[in-house]
Amino acid sequence: MNAIDLVPASFMAETEMAIFQRSLAGFLDAHASPAAIDRWRANKQVEKHVWRAAGEAGLLGVSIPEEYGGGGGDLRHEVAIVQAIGHRGADALTICLHNAVILPYFASYGTPEQRAQWLPRFCSGEMVTAIAMTEPAAGSDLQGMRTRARRDGNGYRLTGQKTFISNGQIADVVLVAAKTDPDAGSKGISLFIVDVSQAPEGFARGRNLDKVGQEGQDTSELFFDDLFLPADALLGGVEGKGMAQLMAKLPQERLIIAWQAMAMIELALGETIAYVKQREMFGQSLAAFQNTQFKLAEYKTQATIAKVFLNHCTEKLVAGDLDTATASMAKYWISDQLSEIVDGCVQFFGGYGYMTEYPIGRLYRDSRIHRIYGGANEIMKLLIARTL
Repeated sequence: MNAIDLVPASFMAETEMAIFQRSLAGFLDAHASPAAIDRWRANKQVEKHVWRAAGEAGLLGVSIPEEYGGGGGDLRHEVAIVQAIGHRGADALTICLHNAVILPYFASYGTPEQRAQWLPRFCSGEMVTAIAMTEPAAGSDLQGMRTRARRDGNGYRLTGQKTFISNGQIADVVLVAAKTDPDAGSKGISLFIVDVSQAPEGFARGRNLDKVGQEGQDTSELFFDDLFLPADALLGGVEGKGMAQLMAKLPQERLIIAWQAMAMIELALGETIAYVKQREMFGQSLAAFQNTQFKLAEYKTQATIAKVFLNHCTEKLVAGDLDTATASMAKYWISDQLSEIVDGCVQFFGGYGYMTEYPIGRLYRDSRIHRIYGGANEIMKLLIARTL
């Protein structure tokens, strides 16, 4: 019994998917070894050459149409990447954020010119992306954002501050949410494509934030001070569509977070099951104690239920039928299960579970953020409650 035993075949059993998974495993063997993961944690970011290698391996933009350099797949391919990365504890490599969260905004809402200009460069690994919504005083309440994009001739002037931005240190292009009409509420928010690759005047990266966990994933503050943007930086070319665009894509983002949590649950159980089988206590293995068996039986049941629900949600999203409430259920419930299961697994390791050299100790720190980002779990419950 190990982590992989908990992964039902379901929709990932097709020959095409099996080939894709083998290719993915080969890439991770070469570029996401335990030594590389340790290096990312020490340096607090992933090197740019890894992104270029991912593009060369065909792992970037796998669900983007082939005409823009993508793989022409769908969310199931993104899920395979999330699972493979999560099972190795290589979550610092934020391919899923780039692929399944940010690129869909360009594919769905970009003008033909914007799609042609940016998507091939994202799919090749030439440019890494980030999305900037959160501000020091506006997290789950996006309408409270203060970043402003005001008209200036044939363009805009962007002013404001964003925080907790994943890929903030290495991003070449940042999709920034800003108010174009401060008096219009949610209808006054727009999304802008901001090329920061050449450190334009009026843009600055803050420090790489020192987090409790997920150390290998760079997370930053970004500052915009009267940064000039050309008119074609407005995603889709129409002002005031930003909130609707965000709300339409957030269910997929939350489902991806749930899949990340699922992979971490499987990794935690795999590590714990292997440990309790070899750990001797009072003349027998820890696995021989009834408490161990009962707790792990509970965790496997929770994991199996979570995986079945996630497969169901993924099939609905691929079919275009996943609603906000169901995605919110997946995000909040599975991230809650992750925290409970990892905490219980740490207990089996005793003092070793509190050591960072043990994967379970790193999982304990890394897992906590899943109940916060992508919308705090309390917000998920509020969204669900609105459908009652």
